[in-house]
Amino acid sequence: MTVVTLPELIKDLQLEVVYEGEQNKIFINTSDINRPGLQLANYFTFFAEGTAARLQVIGLIEIAFLNNLDAKTRKERLEKYCSYQLPCVILCRGIDPLPDIKEAALKHKRPLLKTDLVTTEFINIASNYLDSKLAPHMTQHGVLVDVYGLGVLLLGESGIGKSETALELVKRGHRLVSDDVVNIKKVARKRLIGEAPAAIRHFMEIRGVGIINVQAMYGVGATINAKGIDLIVELEPWEKGSYCERLGLDETFLNLLGVDIHKITIPVKPGRNLAIIIEAAARDFRLKKSGYNAAQDLNEKILASDNKE
Repeated sequence: MTVVTLPELIKDLQLEVVYEGEQNKIFINTSDINRPGLQLANYFTFFAEGTAARLQVIGLIEIAFLNNLDAKTRKERLEKYCSYQLPCVILCRGIDPLPDIKEAALKHKRPLLKTDLVTTEFINIASNYLDSKLAPHMTQHGVLVDVYGLGVLLLGESGIGKSETALELVKRGHRLVSDDVVNIKKVARKRLIGEAPAAIRHFMEIRGVGIINVQAMYGVGATINAKGIDLIVELEPWEKGSYCERLGLDETFLNLLGVDIHKITIPVKPGRNLAIIIEAAARDFRLKKSGYNAAQDLNEKILASDNKE
């Protein structure tokens, strides 16, 4: 299971440490965030069943509520709240912790942190950060390009021509995301995002030429750092007699990280302009998504013509 350590969270979100607690023993495995209004009102039902494991964020409303409690009740509520296995308590808007909060955190060794951001802004940033860090991910050998706004993942055996095809697409005004290795993250139930490893971003290997920097050669507009994966194009060597889809009525999918991605297979042989074929495939995919299927349209017209006869 992917996790985020507390020191990593503190560094990446630029949090101020008020009390460090047992940072090195804390691992965050959910992007859910809790504002403990109910708990400060002494409602702890179901709190131990997952809610306590979330980042705990306190803003002006929670502080105002605590200030309205009498000293004895406030101390008891915070004592009970910090007795749970909280990963940390984060105070927003640069609020200094109440003495009772510090005392309860120290007693139970709960890390106490601060940020100058307003509460809603921090929650949005932290949630997006954790969603990205904790997303299921994989590494795929292939080339990812942005063609007419679609993320097209080119697959195929080494030397089949993926990089050369991607370079031709870049020359035709499309954008390179990653060559050779694509890092893929599942950011939603049916959504995958692909990006290049930082070390090879913008670089491409062209056999016989060597390594080139696509951005340096073709400009900033020739590359993009990340793109959703919408269509997979598998390049395979052309073999006489092998099956090849002729009409496009049958749909094929490839499952990556539990998400089915539409896939087409293109036979590769001398003389075929793969870049133009992939452009056509991307345009056809967009038409199908908008409700028009050329193969079905042609099939219906043929059937209608046969019925008239």
